[in-house]
Amino acid sequence: MRHDELWRAIDTLAAERGLSTSGLARAAGLDPTSFNPSKRRARNGLPRWPSTESIAKILAATSISLDNFAALVAGARALGPRIADSRARKIPVIGVAQAGQDGYFDDAGYPVGGSWEQVDLPQNADPNAYGLRISGNSMEPVYRAGDIVIVAPHATARIGDRVIARTRAGEVMAKILTRRTATEIDLASFNPEHPPRRIALADLTALHRIAWASQ
Repeated sequence: MRHDELWRAIDTLAAERGLSTSGLARAAGLDPTSFNPSKRRARNGLPRWPSTESIAKILAATSISLDNFAALVAGARALGPRIADSRARKIPVIGVAQAGQDGYFDDAGYPVGGSWEQVDLPQNADPNAYGLRISGNSMEPVYRAGDIVIVAPHATARIGDRVIARTRAGEVMAKILTRRTATEIDLASFNPEHPPRRIALADLTALHRIAWASQ
């Protein structure tokens, strides 16, 4: 088990539950900064590992078994499939590159048209939920090329949430919402090689929260 593999598993678990790492820590009764990137290495650069107690608490808070968490540590990019039942329904899925093109979303930012693939989602989810298939490396290490993120347009995007932002110029990006004012937002990247963005609200067509991720 490597240091980066364990932290990636925690990031993935948070994303699966539609939480930021701070939200996951709070849900487990931990200090909200417990899983922040700044806490993952000591001042001298040596790796800092989460405690077994912290791991136990986040597994209990998310109702995830140790076996499932071990699979994330071993390289799984999402939890296993949800239990299928009669309440499951299909939601539309397209690639991130397609999402920036005309014809896939209406003026309200909801998916339209017939050129989407489909995946199952529990019926009690957002009725306008849709999926985006990730491409490129700007979302690593949380999301990798080929992963599908499920987006909930009805959910309120709050500071610290993982979000999908679409601009009038046709850009589509998965980021972390770090600041919001009456006129603009700040978005942080998952991959430190990609700089943060500041976007005027007038230039946005949608800002939707990522609810969970699948493979």
